[in-house]
This record gives sequence, structure tokens and C-alpha cells, in this order.
Amino acid sequence: MAGGSGRRRVAAWAAGLGLCAAVLALVAAVLLRAYVLRAPAIPRLWARRGGTAAFSAGERLELKEALRGAIKIPTVSVSPEDLNTTAMAEFGNYIQEVFPAVFSSKFIQHEIVGKYSHLFTVQGSNPEMMPYMLLAHMDVVPAPPEGWDFPPFSAAEHEGFIYGRGTLDNKNSAIGILQALEFLLRRNYRPRRSFYVGIGHDEEVFGRKGAMKIAALLEARGVKLSFLLDEGSAILDGIIGGVKKPVAVIAITEKGSITLNFTVEKEPGHSSFPPKETSIGILAAAMSRLEQNPLRNLFGHGPELMTVEHLASEFGFPLNLIMSNLWLFSPIVSRVLAWKPSTNALIRTTTAVTMFNSGIKINVIPSSAKATVNFRIHSAEKAAEVLEVVRNMVADDRVKIDVVEAFDPLPISPWDDQTFGVHIVQRTILDTFPDVDSVVPGTCVGNTDSRHFTNVTNAIYRFNPLLLKSDDLPRIHGLNERISVQNYEKQVEFLFQLIKNCDTDKLPEPHANSHEL
Repeated sequence: MAGGSGRRRVAAWAAGLGLCAAVLALVAAVLLRAYVLRAPAIPRLWARRGGTAAFSAGERLELKEALRGAIKIPTVSVSPEDLNTTAMAEFGNYIQEVFPAVFSSKFIQHEIVGKYSHLFTVQGSNPEMMPYMLLAHMDVVPAPPEGWDFPPFSAAEHEGFIYGRGTLDNKNSAIGILQALEFLLRRNYRPRRSFYVGIGHDEEVFGRKGAMKIAALLEARGVKLSFLLDEGSAILDGIIGGVKKPVAVIAITEKGSITLNFTVEKEPGHSSFPPKETSIGILAAAMSRLEQNPLRNLFGHGPELMTVEHLASEFGFPLNLIMSNLWLFSPIVSRVLAWKPSTNALIRTTTAVTMFNSGIKINVIPSSAKATVNFRIHSAEKAAEVLEVVRNMVADDRVKIDVVEAFDPLPISPWDDQTFGVHIVQRTILDTFPDVDSVVPGTCVGNTDSRHFTNVTNAIYRFNPLLLKSDDLPRIHGLNERISVQNYEKQVEFLFQLIKNCDTDKLPEPHANSHEL
């Protein structure tokens, strides 16, 4: 008996020691990944510089007033058939007036595309260097004045901010690019590397007559771009929970989209003797099934994994341990990200019921009910897959489903230490924004004009060089859209320096201690 009891104690001790060893090994692995084996970031190839562009007081006043003048022009896009083309023609006249050096330069060719969009070809002095492109758009979404502190097309200046539709999306980029080029030309600067500037006029309504035609024109001419820079992300300050410093997020893809119409047809009747189910009830039940059953969580199957891995060291304890060890904590992280709409949009195809119409009178059972649902497609899925899932989820032959428009997610652009565009944008961000230490890849949950240019480059980056705080996000397409004068000055400075940085022949070798640069 005593011998058997002793053997059990020895076995228990051995099991306990084995468990302790396993726990210690697990803890060691977690700590090692958090503090030693961090996710590889893009190396910094240049020493960080300060004061990249020195604009005079007169130039700062000029750039502010140029933006304000553009904001006052109501270049509204309501639908592909409903554009304020009078305002868009006025915008074309306005930029010729405000940027005389751009329009008079002998090495800049200006073309009007699709009647109202603009394409500038800036011919560099070295034709052997592969060109790049800067893209923006002039059109804005409608802005009814109700609820605004200042009229949406007044460009009112108040407490250091310019208020107006288009200050963030996206006249700031359209005017900012031309302003930076204007200032460079006045300094007798001619770029070595050629580049293109595209300003679309219908981005808010799919970009078919503007950016799509510009892209087709470049493709027909055999143009291949080193990279393309468009709107789509920004420097996020206080928006990413657990990260204290501002983070520059460059979107390397954007979600796809599929819009579906749902229709139920039934015999009309009198409300005094209703059927068991009406067209409204049948369709409402189908919409409820879609909302109550979100599409699958795809965390780890798209760029959102790279975003978290690159940011891991920026989180405080204990989040840095969790984010550095997604091999262990990924299920937890994916569930937490699903809690908030802003992060949920990064990890799955989202479902948004945007329109529902039915009924003509209070005592008439309607003959039909119609709804429209927009799905923004995660980079790991295709439009056809989403359509099949939706059909199976609705599972009701009485509900007719029609595709309004569909396109797949954009290809993921390169993010590695050999990609010219990534290094140049990173360098310019770090030089222009001294408080930013982290430049990370991400996903654009909306759609931009850049999606039309996949035949001329595989390196499309979506980044608006603005510092955005959490209260700025609802202003985009919302009430009281505004930009601080200081923020806009920084944007022009970034673009000014970016054009100069792009004259680099080739990338230098990575510095031995690139994290210290």
C-alpha cells in the first residue's frame, strides 16, 4: 500500500512539474514574441528630418484662401445622372485662375476628361524613371443646411477651422495637390520623375465618367505606374483603443461591394380582412434574418491581421502581449473587434439595409414591398459568394433578389521592403508629422476612384495626409464637416515633400538600426 501511494505522489509531482513547465514555456513564448520577436515592420531607409517645407506667411494665407474658394463651389453629386455640372465647370475655371504656374508650365499637359474631370501630365526630366500618380476628386455628397453651424458651402472660418462640404472629402486633396505643385514651380523646381495628377468629378457616384475614363486613357497610352496615391485612410489620433500615439494607416486594399434589391409581390386587399402574411411582413422577416445573422468573422484572413501585428508594440500592457500573440489570442481578439461597428467592418462582410418602401394608404394591404441592402465585402470573399450566402439565409422563394451592382474587393497592394511607393510615403509621413512613429497597412472600408486603376498599377495606396480624431469621423458625409487650417497646411507640406522625395532614383540599403532613424 505504502509503495503504491508513493508512486502516485511521484506521478502527481511529475505531472505538476510538467504542467508548470508547460505554463512557463507558454509564458516565455508570449513574452518573447511581445518584446523580442516583433512583427517585421517596413525598415526606415532614411534618417528622419524635420522642417521639410517652409511656407511663408503669404503662402499660408494663399493656400487657405484657395481651399476656401473651392469649398464655396457646390460640386454636388446626387446620382450618376444628377450632377451639378455647372458648378463642376466653374471648378475647372477656378483652378486655372488660382494656380497659374501649373497651367502655364511648359512641361505640364492639362486635359479635360469626361467633360469635367482633369488629368495633368507632369513631364519629368528623366524619362527612364517610372511615373506615379496622385488622385483626388472634386465632387461632394449633398449637404442640406439644416443642422450645420455654418452653411455647408460658405467655407466659414471659425476658431482655426474651415467649415464646409468637401473640406475632408476630398477637395482638400484636389486643391492641396495643385497647391503643392504651384509652390514647387514658383521655386523653379522641375521633377526628375514624371507623374500624373487626376481629379475626378463623380467619385461619389461610382466614378464611371471621370476616374474610369482617366484610367482607360492611361491604359490606352501604355502607361504603367510605380504607385498611385488616393484618399481612403489617414493619421488616426486617439481612435485606436489602447494606442496613445497617432498612427498613420495606409490602406492597401478596399472592400468590395454588392447591392441587392429585394421584392415581395402579393395580392392587394383591404386592411379589415388582412391575410396571414403581408408583403411587408414577409420582406421585413427576410431583412431581420439578414441583420440578425451577420456574415462570418474573417479576422486573420485579410490585411486587418497585418494592421494588428504592426501595431502590437504600440499597445500598453497587457494588450501588447495579446496583440503580439495572435496565434494564441486570435479568437478573443476577433470577438472583441466585432463589438464596435468601426472595427467590425474590418473583419467581415457587413450588411446594411439602406432602403425599405411599401404602402400607399392606411387601410390598403400593399401589393408589393421593396428593400435595398448594401454589403461591403471583406477581402477574403467574393461578390458571388456573398450572393449565395444571402440567398440561403433569406430562404424564401417569395422574396425576389436582384443584383443592382457588384464588384469584388480590390487586390492587396504590396507592403514589403522592396516597394518604392511604401518607402516614399512612409518617409514623407515621418518627415512631415513628427508625432507619428508608426506607419501601418490597413483596409479602406469605403470605395474610392483608385479601384479603376488596377490595370495600370498593382501598387495602390489610400492615404489622406490628415490628422483625424474620433469626433472628425462622423463629419465626413455628415454635419459640420471641417478641417483645421493647421491640418490643411500639413497636408500641402506633405504633398510638396512627397513630390520631391519621389525624385529618388532607387531605394538605399536598410540601415542596420533602422528603428532608431
